[in-house]
Amino acid sequence: MSFIPGQPVTAVVQRIEIQKLRDGDNLILGFSIGGGIDQDPAQNPFSEDKTDKGIYVTRVSKGGPADVAGLMMGDKIMQVNGWDMTMVTHDQARKRLTKKNEDVVRLLVTRKSLQDAVRQSMMPR
Repeated sequence: MSFIPGQPVTAVVQRIEIQKLRDGDNLILGFSIGGGIDQDPAQNPFSEDKTDKGIYVTRVSKGGPADVAGLMMGDKIMQVNGWDMTMVTHDQARKRLTKKNEDVVRLLVTRKSLQDAVRQSMMPR
């Protein structure tokens, strides 16, 4: 899914709520991210046209909080706790996700299978 900066984005999204796992002073989400406006989109395996600088899920720990919540590798993160994530640096995204005073992370994500399902449902039969 690509878009032109500054233009409205239409996307099919799914809400995912992740309860962070407390491990001493650390709060664990159980996933890793890649991408950001400061990163090379050609290196992002989930950017279909190699121009998308969005934030993508690059790893989900099996059985971890993100896995239990339904997050999937390849998901594009559109929002974190109401904050727009479509035009952020990698570091800004990481900081939004790992705030120490938040035990829950509410995400809006989109994934190719969601887009395809909606597209398919709209086709004449």
